[in-house]
This record gives sequence, structure tokens and C-alpha cells, in this order.
Amino acid sequence: MPLSFDWPFPERPSIFYKAISTLTIGLVGSFSKFWMKCATSLRIENGEILRNAVLNRDPDRPLITVANHHSCMDDPLLFGATMPLRVFWNRRRMRWSLGADDIVFTMRKHQMFFSLGKTIPVTRGDGVYQRPMDFALEQVNQGGWMHIFPEGKVNLTKEPIRLKWGVGRLIAEADICPLVVPFYHLGMDSVLPNQEPYIPHIGEKVSIYVGKPLIFDGLVQKMKKENRSLEEIRKAVTDIIQDELYKLKIKCEELHRQHLANDSSSSRA
Repeated sequence: MPLSFDWPFPERPSIFYKAISTLTIGLVGSFSKFWMKCATSLRIENGEILRNAVLNRDPDRPLITVANHHSCMDDPLLFGATMPLRVFWNRRRMRWSLGADDIVFTMRKHQMFFSLGKTIPVTRGDGVYQRPMDFALEQVNQGGWMHIFPEGKVNLTKEPIRLKWGVGRLIAEADICPLVVPFYHLGMDSVLPNQEPYIPHIGEKVSIYVGKPLIFDGLVQKMKKENRSLEEIRKAVTDIIQDELYKLKIKCEELHRQHLANDSSSSRA
């Protein structure tokens, strides 16, 4: 099913468009960093892995980050927590992301705002071969950074669910196999609860556990030499990411327990 609105990205962005996009990303990112550093209690494990992947990877190597999805404000606040300020003011370096067209792009002003912020509208249920995913693959093939919440929705139960294959397609069909960095987080649904009146809370505890980078070059090349189908490749890739993400879940749960216990001890002391 095609999008119900015009495609929001210009084929050749003008200098003015890039400037407004840079301003949008920079202001939102700066506010997110302020909020996460000053209005939450934050604990991050292996944050340098994520920063190094964004700032120091081979310039031709694309980056895909994947994370669980617990709150509508996971992006941008999680990147406010993990990225240095200069990343938000560098439009070329900043991440692309995917957003559900029926939630994020429901009004004209939202379409403009989120597209300026490098969010690509996707139609849930339309599969991995839809125009937005083609566009996402183009950005990956230009060496860009793509962030994906592969659960495909805000996971209210926090129980492990089957990941969507879109991330597998971006890896299986990329010209240069992307570096993949998974991370898991807890506490974001306390910062912005998933029920009305949707008012952000201050002083909440957020824990983020960044995993080791995943490299799929060997697996993808091997499966292609074996004449395996693209569907088989993207399923194999997605299965590995799913396993790694839910291993991080266990580690992050322990980190978050310690975080909560330490803060509780401090408050009683």
C-alpha cells in the first residue's frame, strides 16, 4: 500500500533544505542531550563502542544500529544520552531512522518535521520491498548510519518478540556490508510513559547496555556463494541480531537492577 502523502524527501536537497534539516536535528539532539544528562539518572555500559562506530569507522563502511523499543521518545533521547554534541550538528554524520507512517507522519507538519530530522516513513505490513526500504538501502549504500527498532513497534510487554526482516534486507543487499551495533535499554518508558497524558518525567533511571559490533561480511558472502536466496540470507542475519539483542537484554536487566539499587541506597543514606 503506497504512502497516503507525497514523498517527503527532495531528490536533490537544496542548501536551504540542508540548513533547515541541520538546524532541526541539532536543536532536537541538543535538547535530548540536555534532558538525558540533566533530568535523568543515566548509566551506560560500553558507550564508547557506539561512539567509536559513529565517529571512527571506515568512511565507506555503513553503520546500522539496532535497539529495543519501549517508548515513543527512545529516538532521539537515547542518542542524546550516548552521542557527543557535535554529532547532532553534522547532518551527514547523524543517523537515519524508520518511523511508522500511520503514527509519526499523520499530519503535514509532522511529515515536514520528521523528514527534516532524517526519519523515513514506512508502512507496517507492506514487507521489506517498499519504496521507503529502497530509500533506506540507498542511504546505507552511501555509507550512512541507519538506526532501526527491529521489533517494529513499541514493545509494551518487554517480552522477546520476533524481529522484522527489514534490518536483514539492509545488510544482505548492501553494496558494502554494514557494521552492526546492537544495544538494549531500560527505563525509557518511565521517562515518557506509554499512557496518557504522555508527560515526560524527570529524575527517572535509564540504563543502556551497548553490545559488541557484529560483522556479517563472511556470512553474507558465504551464503551468496552457496546460491542461497535473499530471503534465506536476511532471515539468517536477522536471527543472529535477534539472539544478540536478547542476550543484551539479560545484561541490561542486571545493570538496571544495580542502578536502581544504588540510587535507592543513596536516597536512604
